[in-house]
Amino acid sequence: MGWHRELLIGFDLETTGTDPHEARIVTGAVIEVRGAQPMGRREWLADPGVEIPADAVAVHGISNERAATEGRPADQVADAIADVLTGYWKTGVPVVAYNAAFDLTLLSAELRRHALPSLRDRLGGTDPAPVVDPYTIDRQVDRYRRGKRNLEAVCAEYGIALDTAHDATADALAAARLACAIADRHPKIAALGPAELHRRQIEWYARWAADFQNFLRRKGDPTAVIDGTWPVRELVEERA
Repeated sequence: MGWHRELLIGFDLETTGTDPHEARIVTGAVIEVRGAQPMGRREWLADPGVEIPADAVAVHGISNERAATEGRPADQVADAIADVLTGYWKTGVPVVAYNAAFDLTLLSAELRRHALPSLRDRLGGTDPAPVVDPYTIDRQVDRYRRGKRNLEAVCAEYGIALDTAHDATADALAAARLACAIADRHPKIAALGPAELHRRQIEWYARWAADFQNFLRRKGDPTAVIDGTWPVRELVEERA
């Protein structure tokens, strides 16, 4: 039957910026999906504790006023999301996130910022897994396709409807449906168990990062560094 026909958990964050170590959570969504059909969802609106830049507001539509008046404290939101995700991981259910290295790194940074237990701590010392990242998988199975690889573009490639991009719930559902569509198109992906697929994605992401880093250096940026860690990147200050 394949992992993509079993229970999957779509996950997405909308944030204050594009640096996962510095940006803050504004909205978050976790949605249960089986056979590409939504079953249940949880949504969060946070007061990030910092001003949401105008360009971020333009992307996700959450104003500073709404976040401040309707949002829960940022530490409570990060803690709640982490508890929900780790609850699924403890039972072996895959969490699907498009460009997971961004969302999970940002969530991990928020936990650290608020002195909350890390994802690893909540999992008894094991790394968050299994994670399914359609972004990483698509780059591997269709590496020569030209064009953008953002969520909207890859959804269009696989015929997945995404009417309200940059809405956390819509993006989480689209990511889960996209994972199913990729597995349907590529039987070798469907045939992998979630644990093996997770391990392969670690390798694929590291290979892509090394290739992209080499490309940038050949193009004239000799100091370019692309972090190949997936699905949670280390904090800069912790790197050797």
